[in-house]
Amino acid sequence: MAEYDVVVIGGGPGGYVCAIRAAQLGLKVACVEGRGALGGTCLNVGCIPSKALLHATEMVREAETNFAKMGITAKGISVDVAKMLEYKDGVIKANTQGIEFLLKKNKVDYVKGWGEIVSGSEVKVGDQTLKTKNIVIATGSEPASLPGVEVDEERVVTSTGALELTKVPKHLVVIGAGVIGLELGSVWVRLGARVTVIEFLDAIIPGQDAEVQKHFQRILKKQGMSFVMGSAVQGVEKLKSKLKVTYRKRKDDSEHTVDADVVLLATGRRPYTQGLGLEALGVETERGLVRTDASWRTNVAGIWAIGDVTAGPMLAHKAEDEGVAVAEEIAGRHGHVNYGVIPGVIYTAPEVASVGRTEEELKAAGRKYKVGKFPFMANGRAKANFATEGFVKLLADAETDRILGCHVIGPSAGDLIHEICVAMEFGASAQDLALTCHAHPTFSEAMREAAMACGDGAIHA
Repeated sequence: MAEYDVVVIGGGPGGYVCAIRAAQLGLKVACVEGRGALGGTCLNVGCIPSKALLHATEMVREAETNFAKMGITAKGISVDVAKMLEYKDGVIKANTQGIEFLLKKNKVDYVKGWGEIVSGSEVKVGDQTLKTKNIVIATGSEPASLPGVEVDEERVVTSTGALELTKVPKHLVVIGAGVIGLELGSVWVRLGARVTVIEFLDAIIPGQDAEVQKHFQRILKKQGMSFVMGSAVQGVEKLKSKLKVTYRKRKDDSEHTVDADVVLLATGRRPYTQGLGLEALGVETERGLVRTDASWRTNVAGIWAIGDVTAGPMLAHKAEDEGVAVAEEIAGRHGHVNYGVIPGVIYTAPEVASVGRTEEELKAAGRKYKVGKFPFMANGRAKANFATEGFVKLLADAETDRILGCHVIGPSAGDLIHEICVAMEFGASAQDLALTCHAHPTFSEAMREAAMACGDGAIHA
């Protein structure tokens, strides 16, 4: 029987990072993964492959819309979907092999198979039993289901199937206007598909700043997406030559149908814990999520949980932070995650990024705040790059000037937001940011100008 200090179940962003950090701290570690490849949903069928296709299709749109403006003549632009999928698969393979190398480098035992927790100190993987002092559950999540929608990953697909479509759909219906639905919808609309998004709520990307929601939806409409808001999908009927999607309008309870040849179910994700044996062990769960204390311990001694199986945003970087923190805790140190400074990014074109509080949250809390805004239309680099849609919106405390949140829609928003993350970690004020020299010409100047707008005013707007 193999003996360890830590056995991590799950080789996704939270799991493999936890395993590596624990090994770096001198612990004997095993990482159990049943998928057959490391990296979890994020690397294999999520974040990474979707970004590969987003990048490829953004190049197509750039060639079609902006090359001629710059004096570039590109003859016969065409798309080979099979080749594009091959490129995407190559990106996945390179990354999974990289993680396997990192485990070996840090002397983490990679155990292939599905893990079952037999007790607070034993994990069974096939015929093998791993004896351990600590078990970390990092099994991630899976696409949520919807009554009346039967997924076959061919015509009715989740994000997994949407990344494997071998030809451009004539009409793609997306159920859900969240991050996954809009990212993948934008991939296929850029390749020529007609894309219709059906959303239960009255605004896209639920939970985001309301001003960003409205502006983002206008941009996506200009790009070719159409939206059916405030509607509940009742079911998808599979006919021989088409799919019939039935939905009901919430405002008047009227029923409607729309035909499609592919339907993408993107209504969120749910924790994946089946087969772990949690119920038999008495591990407490709530709405499918594993309950933990502030140090990521479950109610059963020796068992910890991180990532998508626990409360909080289902984000790879949140899981990674928790993985490092748990490894620190197990090693006798102090693990820390600042849940108030976890950025979120939507990798469309333009990108959408946010961190901290929204205006709506501050109003609901009765907090006095000020807003500094700056449009990319007034940014020199954005003008040169034909990337002027969007803005930076900075929120700061009305009295102390401390930065409370930031919302960006525009070029490289997912990279720009980290300037605010660092500022918030150090408790910086908007003025601190405004007084920091930014290189010219860069997109990041828009961040500084928004900070200046929280004070005496931006210079270039």
